[in-house]
Amino acid sequence: MPFATVDIQDDCGVTDVPQINLKRSKENEGNKRDQVKKRKKRQNDYQPNYFLSIPITNKKITGRIKILQNAILQQDQRLSQAMVRDGSFHITLLVMQLLNEDEVNIGIDSLLELKPFIEEILKGKQLTLPFQGIGTFGSQVGFVKLAEGDHIDPLLEIAEMAKKTFQEKGILAGDSRGFKPHLTFMKLSKAPALRKIGVKKIEPELYEQFINHRFGEEILYRIDLCSMLKKKRSDGYYHCESSLVIGEKDGGEPEDAELVRLSKRLVENAVLKAVQQYLEETQNKKQPGEGSSVKAQEADRNGNDSDDNRK
Repeated sequence: MPFATVDIQDDCGVTDVPQINLKRSKENEGNKRDQVKKRKKRQNDYQPNYFLSIPITNKKITGRIKILQNAILQQDQRLSQAMVRDGSFHITLLVMQLLNEDEVNIGIDSLLELKPFIEEILKGKQLTLPFQGIGTFGSQVGFVKLAEGDHIDPLLEIAEMAKKTFQEKGILAGDSRGFKPHLTFMKLSKAPALRKIGVKKIEPELYEQFINHRFGEEILYRIDLCSMLKKKRSDGYYHCESSLVIGEKDGGEPEDAELVRLSKRLVENAVLKAVQQYLEETQNKKQPGEGSSVKAQEADRNGNDSDDNRK
């Protein structure tokens, strides 16, 4: 059976190769093993330090959350240090680990690459996110719930696409808990000293009057790549490396940037109006003789009108 050995080699995917290729193959296998070890080591050391944020900018929502927080503090002032501060309200779309500037740049590129995928998911429609009710994670984190509805599936698709895009770029992203959209308003981990004085969980009676409360709607307009560790901005929001704008902002009060643009436009319009008025006044000024002639003609007309009236 002269071809028996060949048949076995084919079945096993083995072929005769020159020795130099075998040596390269062993080197490649060694490199792959090293890469796998590094990847496993990094996964074991996985500590997310960046995240994709959907900022909450609707002042109705943030105002009602402040009412909720104040209602809780009236019952237990000790929880003030556990409250999420103004400007920080957001939905976390994805967490990830970016260890250096190069990886941050890869993260920015990944974020920007999401735009056509998100546009395809939304099909030209706005994604409105309504918030209603209160929930907790293990009585340690208090959050406003994202209400059920048709908006859930596209938001989940966007989150999954973001995770896939970042992971394909070699970024460690996501966590074992999966994506559960929520709007955090307090967490006990912000104030570890509370445990020492007996505050070990968020009691349900603190928020029971808001259990089905409607907080408002946020339109998905922007996704930010934010740092968990870098110093926050002066307005309380997280340090932002880059932003992806989706569609157009609709309704609500103007953002700061929009207010600045509006102010500039008003000033520009006022200046143009003043210049136009000046030019018109200049053009209306005639030669002295022409002016006297015009006045004389007007006087004659007035005189004739008076005579006609007397008749």
